[in-house]
Amino acid sequence: MVQSKASDVDGYLTEVPEERRAVLVELRRLCRKELVGFDEVMAYGMPAYERDGVAEIAFASQKQYISFYLMRSDVREAFGERLAGQDMGKGCLRLRRPENIDFDLLRDLLEATAARPGTIC
Repeated sequence: MVQSKASDVDGYLTEVPEERRAVLVELRRLCRKELVGFDEVMAYGMPAYERDGVAEIAFASQKQYISFYLMRSDVREAFGERLAGQDMGKGCLRLRRPENIDFDLLRDLLEATAARPGTIC
C-alpha cells in the first residue's frame, strides 16, 4: 500500500486489502487497550500512537507484509530474546504471514511501551 491519505485510522482501515483488515483491526484494538493515555493519530500515512506528541508505536500495511513500528530502543533491547526469531529491522517488526502473528508478543511490547516513557530511535 502506498502512503495513505486517510485523515483518520477508520479511513485507513477501509483502504487496506481485505485479507489484512481483520489483523489490522485487532492490532488497533490492542494498541487502544494497552496504550492508555496515548493519542491515536495518522502520521506519515499510517496509524501511530503518540505520548506527549511523540510517536512510540505505529503500524502499516505494506506491499509484502504488515509493519509494526516499535520506536522505543529500550523496549526492543528488553525483548531481545523474544524478538531474535522475528523479521526485525532497526525499529520495524515485519509481519509477513497474518496467520502467524504473535499477538501475545505484540501485547507485551505495547504494555512495556506504555509502562514508562523512553528513548525514541
